[in-house]
Amino acid sequence: MALKKSLRVRIKPPGKAPTDRSAPESADGARTSFLSRFMATPFAHAKLAAGAFVLLAGAAALAVQVMGDPSAAGPRRIVELTPGPTNAEAAPVVSFGALSEDGYSFELPPDLQDAFSEEGPHPNAPASADGVVASADAPPGQLRIAVVDSAPTRPATQPLPRAPIAGLFERGPLGMLPIIGRDGRTPARAYARPFTGDNRPRVAIIVGGLGFNQRNTTQAIEELPPEVTLSFVPYANNLQSWIDRARARGHEVMLELPMEPFDPEADDTGPQTLATTLSAQQNTQRLENLLSRAAGYFGVTNYQGGRFATSASATAPVAQQLRRRGLVMLTSGIGQRSALAIEAGRAGLPISAADRILDTRREADAIDEQLLNLEALALQHGNAIGAGFAYPVTMEQIATWARAIGGRGYVLAPVSAVIDQRNQRRR
Repeated sequence: MALKKSLRVRIKPPGKAPTDRSAPESADGARTSFLSRFMATPFAHAKLAAGAFVLLAGAAALAVQVMGDPSAAGPRRIVELTPGPTNAEAAPVVSFGALSEDGYSFELPPDLQDAFSEEGPHPNAPASADGVVASADAPPGQLRIAVVDSAPTRPATQPLPRAPIAGLFERGPLGMLPIIGRDGRTPARAYARPFTGDNRPRVAIIVGGLGFNQRNTTQAIEELPPEVTLSFVPYANNLQSWIDRARARGHEVMLELPMEPFDPEADDTGPQTLATTLSAQQNTQRLENLLSRAAGYFGVTNYQGGRFATSASATAPVAQQLRRRGLVMLTSGIGQRSALAIEAGRAGLPISAADRILDTRREADAIDEQLLNLEALALQHGNAIGAGFAYPVTMEQIATWARAIGGRGYVLAPVSAVIDQRNQRRR
């Protein structure tokens, strides 16, 4: 018969010394405890650490069994599938079976069709791109999958024509300069995003500072709605490639013109800055240098320019050149009654100003407040334009706001559509 050993611990009242007679005496005659003898053995601390690790591992395993698989990393639903009718025109269709109470149905992704058979799913059945994961633990003749909820994807959009368009350019210092075609067609019309609006108030958004930071530029192109206008820095590397990518995703594009700020030492605008200290010929040469760096933009917008916009003599030849090339202009942060705006009007250059800077404060709540201000302005005047920089928080708030704008009675329009509407009202 096997003997079972047990350990009995006796608690002595306070004031009395322990009398564990099984413990050997120490050098001074006192008896040592079991714990003291254990701690005195070699590697005692290592043994305690190993024991603690085993206890923690066991607790984690028990939690997984009780609470589920933490590797799922998202809401999951285990459903049973049964095959539906198929034909040559349609892919195999499956529907939720007894394990589902929702009554939904959907098509089995093509990469999982081979995994579904009367013998059950193949043990190595792949996961589809939609997050549908096949499992091999379903009974024969059934396929068990996990449907992982995910964020809505961006809808497909019609790409804009690739630039340059024949007949709308001439050779310039660094590349192609925009010109008005022989048939009277302008780059402002040809490169703008088409818009068929209705009577709802229009809200337009432009996001600028693009081309320098690859991650932020990619986020703007890929994640913002195609109705959002994008503006690029002329000094950016691979500028034409960025513009091509933006237009392929449906975004119309503007080019930023660096202009002399009030404090040039604090705001570096680069070597081709349009300045009040230059002659008309020098500013025209710099303007052609900037405009010839890429093709596909329907207009220009200022980068800085607080000082430059105050000089009629400096802005007049620039406005005349932009008008001659069939472009439009949007200003932001320099006022709507500047010398630049006056000279643009005299030259016949279509010009408009942004009503709000969205991210003067780079905080989500502050940006949301400015977007709501735009809605109020659009309701009052029929349209509004907001300008923002390519900060991640700015783009995230714009994307979230834009998804619900239609339900609030507004329409998201490209900047070109609002500039055109405003200029038609002035006629």
